[in-house]
Amino acid sequence: MRSAAPAGHRAGDDAKESVMPRARMGFVSLALLLALYGRSVAQEASDPAKAKSEAKAKSGTKKAPRRTQRDAPGTYMGRRIADVMSYQGAEWLIRASREEEEQPEAMLDALKIAPGSTVADVGAGVGYTSLRMARRVGPEGLVLATDIQPQMLQMLAGNARTAGVENIRPIRSTITDPKLPEGEVDLILMVDVYHECTHPEATLQGLRKALKPGGRLVLVEFRGEDPEVPIKPEHKMTFAQVRREIEPQGFTFKEKFDFLPWQHIIVFEKPATPPAEATKRAAAKAKAVE
Repeated sequence: MRSAAPAGHRAGDDAKESVMPRARMGFVSLALLLALYGRSVAQEASDPAKAKSEAKAKSGTKKAPRRTQRDAPGTYMGRRIADVMSYQGAEWLIRASREEEEQPEAMLDALKIAPGSTVADVGAGVGYTSLRMARRVGPEGLVLATDIQPQMLQMLAGNARTAGVENIRPIRSTITDPKLPEGEVDLILMVDVYHECTHPEATLQGLRKALKPGGRLVLVEFRGEDPEVPIKPEHKMTFAQVRREIEPQGFTFKEKFDFLPWQHIIVFEKPATPPAEATKRAAAKAKAVE
């Protein structure tokens, strides 16, 4: 009986001895984990940006690309785009008071359109300005009259026949393409039209292509600076806004006339030499002088 007791005792002791090292190892592992966690927290507190970055890298999450700021629908560069005037309101284009309000002959006088020129009346409507331009360019010249509404062009063609004018060519344009022949136009005129363009940049690029080098783009717009001009704000433009929109599209400001009662006449030019080519030539000239 005695001999059994020591054996049992040794068995218990051996079991305790085998368990105790494992327990010690468990305590050591736990201590190490706590120490590592504490170090991680400290690093995160000292450098939160780095910790956040590392966490994202570990999770495989990529930062979303920054979106390019775009204009809200129906606006361009902070300006509300006006609704296009419907052909159903065409009578307003030939109202009796327009001659006094807009002085179309004085406006064309200021532009000094040469006989024999190829000119474009963009957004021509029923031809109120096209007919006047046709007389100025003469039989050797040509007026390209564009509009996006076929009904307007039908009325324009009828008015030209009635007036006996044969040097106007009606052209059906689109909201993104003026449909003008490339490099053939001396002057493009937009009377109370540009502010209605739903795709200004595409339109301006098409107009620029149509102009000859040195050709002119003329915008006639109601003055946005003048609150007394009796028309809705979206149908007006300030001089500063016009320049801000037109010049980045490859045009150079040339001159401005403000003698009309309510409107600006703003003239831009397509450079005779592309900017990059002009810089190249200037550099070559300077080198030759040296």
